[in-house]
Parts: sequence; structure tokens; C-alpha cells
Amino acid sequence: QVQLVESGGGLVQAGSSLTLSCACADSDCAFDRWAMGWFRQAPGQVRDFVAVISRNGASTEYSDAVKGRVAISRENAKNTVILQMNDLKPEDTAVYHCVAQATALSDYLPRSYSIWGQGTHVTVAS
Repeated sequence: QVQLVESGGGLVQAGSSLTLSCACADSDCAFDRWAMGWFRQAPGQVRDFVAVISRNGASTEYSDAVKGRVAISRENAKNTVILQMNDLKPEDTAVYHCVAQATALSDYLPRSYSIWGQGTHVTVAS
């Protein structure tokens, strides 16, 4: 079972940038087999799609809420996926989860992803 570990969360001011990282914790995770993505969950809210990247890194998709402010990328040689977030807003405050699915490219539905990390907290102060 692939294990994902997120890092990079924290408390920032509105307008700031933050880089989240997600790494495969296993020595042999076959990272390039997995479409990777990010979801977020604010207190009392459902999990919302943020971004997804295809297993070869050629295709990306973003939610309308973050499009233009967020970029997802991956380094398969390092078993890592990155979420670069710019111009952060208080409404971006949430726990951010890294997700994976053994497919070329997945979609915006939480049920489409079989592997979830524990999450990293992002708090944006106004």
C-alpha cells in the first residue's frame, strides 16, 4: 500500500505564497504509475478538489477556486508532487490532502482516489 506524506503547511498572511510537497513514503512505490492530486477540507466542509496531474506530468486540471493561483507539478525521479500556491486568501484555509490513483489521469471526485495522505494544515490570516 502506497503511503503519502504531505509537508509545507503553515500560517501565512493573505497574499502570501506557500509550497506544499507530497512524497511517497515507500522505497518502491512506482510513483510514475499514479495520477496525483490535491484535495482540501475546511472545518465543517466536504472535501473539495484542488488540482490533479497525470502520471507523466503532461496534463493538469484545477478547480475554478484556485485556477490561476495554483500550480501542480511532479518529479517522478524523486517520488514527489508539488502544489505551489500564490496570492493566498482566507478562504484557502483548510487541511490539504495529497491523493493518488493508479491511472493515467483522474478527475475531481474524491471517490476516484484510493490513496490519501494524512494532510497538512494551511491557515491564511486576513
